[in-house]
Amino acid sequence: MTYIALVRHGETDWNMHGRLQGSSDIPLNGTGRAQAREAAHRLAGREWHSIISSPLSRANETAQIIGAELGLDEPKTFPDLVERHYGEAEGLTDWEAYNEWPHGWYPGLEPRASVAERGLRTIVELAHDNPDDAIIVVSHGGVIRAILDVVHTRRSPRILNAAVSTLTVDANGWQVHTINNVSV
Repeated sequence: MTYIALVRHGETDWNMHGRLQGSSDIPLNGTGRAQAREAAHRLAGREWHSIISSPLSRANETAQIIGAELGLDEPKTFPDLVERHYGEAEGLTDWEAYNEWPHGWYPGLEPRASVAERGLRTIVELAHDNPDDAIIVVSHGGVIRAILDVVHTRRSPRILNAAVSTLTVDANGWQVHTINNVSV
Protein backbone atom coordinates (compact mmCIF):
# COMPACT_ATOMS: atom_id res chain seq x y z
CA MET A 1 0.00 0.00 0.00
CA THR A 2 1.27 3.48 -0.89
CA TYR A 3 0.30 6.31 1.45
CA ILE A 4 0.11 9.77 -0.11
CA ALA A 5 -0.35 13.14 1.59
CA LEU A 6 -1.52 15.81 -0.84
CA VAL A 7 -0.59 19.23 0.57
CA ARG A 8 -1.65 22.53 -0.93
CA HIS A 9 1.04 25.22 -0.91
CA GLY A 10 0.96 27.96 1.71
CA GLU A 11 -0.58 31.37 1.19
CA THR A 12 0.65 33.93 -1.35
CA ASP A 13 -0.23 37.60 -1.64
CA TRP A 14 -2.50 36.71 -4.57
CA ASN A 15 -4.34 34.18 -2.36
CA MET A 16 -4.72 36.84 0.30
CA HIS A 17 -6.28 39.22 -2.25
CA GLY A 18 -8.48 36.58 -3.91
CA ARG A 19 -6.61 36.62 -7.24
CA LEU A 20 -6.62 33.65 -9.61
CA GLN A 21 -2.99 32.48 -9.70
CA GLY A 22 -3.21 29.43 -11.90
CA SER A 23 0.11 28.76 -13.56
CA SER A 24 1.50 32.23 -12.71
CA ASP A 25 4.56 31.77 -10.50
CA ILE A 26 3.66 33.74 -7.36
CA PRO A 27 5.86 33.22 -4.26
CA LEU A 28 4.79 32.42 -0.71
CA ASN A 29 4.29 35.26 1.75
CA GLY A 30 5.18 35.16 5.45
CA THR A 31 1.84 33.60 6.37
CA GLY A 32 2.41 30.91 3.73
CA ARG A 33 5.79 30.02 5.19
CA ALA A 34 4.26 29.71 8.66
CA GLN A 35 1.47 27.54 7.22
CA ALA A 36 4.10 25.27 5.64
CA ARG A 37 5.73 24.77 9.05
CA GLU A 38 2.29 23.99 10.55
CA ALA A 39 1.69 21.42 7.81
CA ALA A 40 5.04 19.81 8.66
CA HIS A 41 3.93 19.47 12.29
CA ARG A 42 0.68 17.78 11.17
CA LEU A 43 2.73 15.37 9.05
CA ALA A 44 5.33 14.61 11.73
CA GLY A 45 3.41 11.66 13.18
CA ARG A 46 4.66 9.12 10.63
CA GLU A 47 7.75 8.18 8.67
CA TRP A 48 7.94 9.71 5.19
CA HIS A 49 10.09 8.36 2.39
CA SER A 50 10.05 11.28 -0.04
CA ILE A 51 8.58 14.64 -0.89
CA ILE A 52 7.77 15.96 -4.35
CA SER A 53 6.23 19.17 -5.61
CA SER A 54 4.98 21.26 -8.45
CA PRO A 55 7.80 23.28 -10.01
CA LEU A 56 5.99 26.55 -9.22
CA SER A 57 7.87 28.40 -6.46
CA ARG A 58 4.97 28.58 -3.98
CA ALA A 59 4.63 24.78 -3.97
CA ASN A 60 8.34 24.08 -4.14
CA GLU A 61 9.14 26.40 -1.22
CA THR A 62 6.32 24.83 0.80
CA ALA A 63 7.85 21.40 0.05
CA GLN A 64 11.33 22.61 1.00
CA ILE A 65 10.06 23.91 4.36
CA ILE A 66 8.14 20.71 5.09
CA GLY A 67 11.06 18.52 3.97
CA ALA A 68 13.56 20.41 6.13
CA GLU A 69 11.28 20.10 9.18
CA LEU A 70 10.88 16.34 8.58
CA GLY A 71 14.49 15.61 7.62
CA LEU A 72 13.72 14.67 4.01
CA ASP A 73 15.89 15.18 0.94
CA GLU A 74 15.22 18.13 -1.37
CA PRO A 75 11.87 17.77 -3.15
CA LYS A 76 11.78 16.46 -6.69
CA THR A 77 9.56 18.45 -9.03
CA PHE A 78 6.98 17.05 -11.43
CA PRO A 79 5.69 19.41 -14.16
CA ASP A 80 2.24 17.76 -14.25
CA LEU A 81 1.58 19.03 -10.71
CA VAL A 82 1.39 22.71 -11.76
CA GLU A 83 -1.87 24.50 -11.10
CA ARG A 84 -4.65 24.74 -13.64
CA HIS A 85 -4.08 27.49 -16.20
CA TYR A 86 -6.85 30.09 -15.94
CA GLY A 87 -6.08 31.77 -19.26
CA GLU A 88 -7.05 35.42 -19.49
CA ALA A 89 -8.48 35.35 -15.96
CA GLU A 90 -5.10 34.81 -14.27
CA GLY A 91 -4.28 37.74 -12.04
CA LEU A 92 -7.90 38.85 -11.74
CA THR A 93 -9.92 38.57 -8.55
CA ASP A 94 -12.79 36.09 -8.52
CA TRP A 95 -15.20 39.03 -8.78
CA GLU A 96 -13.37 40.60 -11.74
CA ALA A 97 -13.33 37.26 -13.58
CA TYR A 98 -17.01 36.66 -12.85
CA ASN A 99 -17.86 40.16 -14.03
CA GLU A 100 -16.04 39.56 -17.33
CA TRP A 101 -17.10 35.92 -17.87
CA PRO A 102 -20.13 35.10 -15.65
CA HIS A 103 -20.41 31.63 -17.22
CA GLY A 104 -16.94 30.76 -15.86
CA TRP A 105 -15.37 29.82 -19.20
CA TYR A 106 -12.38 32.10 -19.35
CA PRO A 107 -10.55 32.32 -22.70
CA GLY A 108 -7.58 29.93 -22.45
CA LEU A 109 -8.95 28.07 -19.40
CA GLU A 110 -7.44 24.60 -19.04
CA PRO A 111 -10.21 21.98 -18.90
CA ARG A 112 -10.75 20.47 -15.44
CA ALA A 113 -10.57 16.98 -16.94
CA SER A 114 -7.07 17.73 -18.21
CA VAL A 115 -5.97 18.86 -14.74
CA ALA A 116 -7.37 15.67 -13.20
CA GLU A 117 -5.74 13.49 -15.85
CA ARG A 118 -2.24 14.88 -15.42
CA GLY A 119 -2.45 15.05 -11.62
CA LEU A 120 -3.74 11.51 -11.31
CA ARG A 121 -1.17 10.25 -13.82
CA THR A 122 1.56 11.63 -11.56
CA ILE A 123 0.32 10.05 -8.34
CA VAL A 124 -0.38 6.73 -10.09
CA GLU A 125 3.21 6.77 -11.36
CA LEU A 126 4.51 7.59 -7.88
CA ALA A 127 2.48 4.79 -6.31
CA HIS A 128 3.63 2.31 -8.97
CA ASP A 129 7.31 3.26 -8.56
CA ASN A 130 7.17 3.44 -4.75
CA PRO A 131 4.96 0.63 -3.44
CA ASP A 132 4.69 0.58 0.34
CA ASP A 133 6.18 4.08 0.68
CA ALA A 134 4.71 7.19 2.28
CA ILE A 135 5.02 10.19 -0.03
CA ILE A 136 4.24 13.87 0.46
CA VAL A 137 3.03 15.62 -2.70
CA VAL A 138 2.90 19.44 -2.55
CA SER A 139 0.76 20.95 -5.25
CA HIS A 140 -2.13 23.36 -5.78
CA GLY A 141 -5.78 23.52 -4.77
CA GLY A 142 -7.15 22.91 -8.26
CA VAL A 143 -4.90 19.91 -8.89
CA ILE A 144 -5.55 18.33 -5.49
CA ARG A 145 -9.30 18.86 -5.77
CA ALA A 146 -9.34 17.38 -9.28
CA ILE A 147 -7.43 14.28 -8.09
CA LEU A 148 -9.70 13.83 -5.08
CA ASP A 149 -12.84 14.24 -7.20
CA VAL A 150 -11.70 11.30 -9.36
CA VAL A 151 -10.55 8.91 -6.63
CA HIS A 152 -13.19 9.90 -4.07
CA THR A 153 -15.97 10.00 -6.70
CA ARG A 154 -17.60 12.98 -4.98
CA ARG A 155 -17.12 16.70 -5.40
CA SER A 156 -14.50 17.78 -2.89
CA PRO A 157 -14.58 21.08 -1.00
CA ARG A 158 -12.26 23.96 -1.83
CA ILE A 159 -8.74 22.95 -0.76
CA LEU A 160 -7.31 25.29 1.87
CA ASN A 161 -3.78 26.68 1.93
CA ALA A 162 -1.35 24.18 3.51
CA ALA A 163 -4.17 21.70 4.18
CA VAL A 164 -3.28 18.00 4.17
CA SER A 165 -5.46 15.47 2.37
CA THR A 166 -4.47 11.82 2.62
CA LEU A 167 -5.14 8.74 0.53
CA THR A 168 -3.85 5.24 0.02
CA VAL A 169 -3.73 2.94 -2.95
CA ASP A 170 -3.32 -0.81 -3.03
CA ALA A 171 -4.60 -3.74 -5.11
CA ASN A 172 -8.16 -2.81 -4.11
CA GLY A 173 -7.86 0.75 -5.44
CA TRP A 174 -7.87 4.21 -3.90
CA GLN A 175 -9.15 5.17 -0.48
CA VAL A 176 -9.38 8.78 0.70
CA HIS A 177 -8.82 9.22 4.44
CA THR A 178 -8.80 12.98 4.98
CA ILE A 179 -9.59 16.15 3.04
CA ASN A 180 -8.41 19.50 4.40
CA ASN A 181 -7.17 17.80 7.60
CA VAL A 182 -10.65 16.35 8.26
CA SER A 183 -11.47 12.61 8.22
CA VAL A 184 -13.90 11.50 5.54
